[in-house]
Amino acid sequence: MPSNSKYLIVLLGPTGVGKTDLSIILSYQFNAPILSADSRQFYREMRIGTATPSEETLNAAPHHFIGNKSIAERYSCGMFELEALDRLEGIYKTHQSAMLVGGSGLYIDAVCNGIDDFPAPDIDLRKELYQQLSINGIDSLRKQLQTLDPDYYNQVDLKNTQRILKAVEVCLQTGRPFSSFRTQPNKPRSFIPIKIGLNRTRDELYQRINNRVDGMVADGLLAEVKGLYEFKHLNSLNTVGYKEIFDSLDGKITLEEAIELIKRNSRRYAKRQLTWWTRDKEIAWFNPEQANLIIEYTKNRIQNG
Repeated sequence: MPSNSKYLIVLLGPTGVGKTDLSIILSYQFNAPILSADSRQFYREMRIGTATPSEETLNAAPHHFIGNKSIAERYSCGMFELEALDRLEGIYKTHQSAMLVGGSGLYIDAVCNGIDDFPAPDIDLRKELYQQLSINGIDSLRKQLQTLDPDYYNQVDLKNTQRILKAVEVCLQTGRPFSSFRTQPNKPRSFIPIKIGLNRTRDELYQRINNRVDGMVADGLLAEVKGLYEFKHLNSLNTVGYKEIFDSLDGKITLEEAIELIKRNSRRYAKRQLTWWTRDKEIAWFNPEQANLIIEYTKNRIQNG
């Protein structure tokens, strides 16, 4: 393999598994700046509820795409793909390796493989679907998606209204399952991805998630969410850790119920993340405590191409 080959060390895994601490070790070991692929940590106003790394951690290695957007800014996976590739081009001028760290599978796929070329939207169909959503609610679209594309239905975040709408729209517009567009050939990249997956036993992972939520509450999650209440309609805030407390502030549930729901919904999110990655056979899986094995594996991949 030519000595000028460039590598992207992709460190992925479910929420709460322990990616942050290991990313610092790997960044130091391979002189690799870190690009975040956590679609919630992009927003600077959402630090506590997204478990944004501490200032000490951020200063321990070069980080990109953390707190770089405002919740009011429109941001998409496609925009992230373009910005991340541009950032990597600059990094590779002085580094052999970079890191992509996070749990947002769609964003990781966008950088490694490119976003599939979906058809241009049908404005009239989109209006009809929004009307259906307004009248019948998200459940009607979920059932429609389950019939049209059961594979994607079993992977998608069923609470993410925009993704459900988009998938149903593409299915109806093209007569093809939405998931079929996500299996097209990968777009060429100037780097070689090295995909490292982190996981733990289910009991250990779920306990870590529960403990992390308790830590967020102790760190001031309630105050953070209260400060964002007037923006609760924004799509960026329609996410675990925020929508549950908004419901509490609206009197729909108690604060104690909201905290338990955050834990439950975070555990469910972790399960969906792992389901997403089962289709990717390029991922080598490790326990986060196996740092030495992960370093050895990565070195061998770089040495052998």
